[in-house]
Parts: sequence; C-alpha cells; structure tokens
Amino acid sequence: MRSQRGGGPIRQEATTDPSGSPPHASTHAPRDDNVALRTGRIYDPLSRSDGYRLLVMRLWPRGVRKEAVDGWQKELGPSTELLRAYRDGKIAWAEFARRYRAEVRKKPELLEAVTKLSRRRTVTLLCGCEEESRCHRGLLRKLIETM
Repeated sequence: MRSQRGGGPIRQEATTDPSGSPPHASTHAPRDDNVALRTGRIYDPLSRSDGYRLLVMRLWPRGVRKEAVDGWQKELGPSTELLRAYRDGKIAWAEFARRYRAEVRKKPELLEAVTKLSRRRTVTLLCGCEEESRCHRGLLRKLIETM
C-alpha cells in the first residue's frame, strides 16, 4: 500500500457500480446519507479526487480512450432529439432543463444506482460540454443530490 500525504493508506476496494467496471481512482470511506458528486469535462486531465469517473453522454467522445472512464451510462445523457433542439436554438435552456429532468426521471433505476455509488465514494459525472452552467451534467448532479 502507498501512503497519502497525511500518512494514511490508500485502499483499493472492489466496488460494484452501475456498469460493472473496476474502480478508477482512490476510494473513500463509506458514508451514511451523504452524496459525493462532482462534475467535470471528459477532456480535462484525470485527477485522483475524481473518484469513480462516469461518462454521461449518448455518444462516445472523440479522441477519448476507454481507460479514461470507469463507467458509461449513455442513458443518463439527453436524448438526441432534445439535444439537437437545444443546439439548433429551437428551445431555450429552461425548456431543455425541464425536458431533460423529465427524461431522466423515467430512469429511476439508473439514478438510484449512481446515488448508491456516490454514498460510498466520490463520483464525477463527465460530459464534453465546455460550459457547466449550460450542461446536463449539472442538472443531473442536482437531481441526484435531492434524491
């Protein structure tokens, strides 16, 4: 075992997750009802603080190796139709957000799986969007945190 800066050991634990993939980064001690969710861009460098890296996009991002993530839940990404309508300017952000939340609420088993995992360790929701304030990963994080 290696030691962290404070001298405590870094433990690797076998974690069952939504995709069945092995854990990617350092693990955290089990928590009660606290949810540890982060968001990030898939194109940003890996960080030990990312914990379990979960890609939440419908399509695999160009140029990204499979080793860069621990799991991929494409069903947690917005539908192609919804994303296209928003990007084409046919609907505003508020309408996109409302429709996205409605889509994702129809997948309670996926939301619950991510919630359970985030109670045991940090989970970073990843997407390719540059602007977090206009990205579904932030909406998803808030939704999961309120479950």
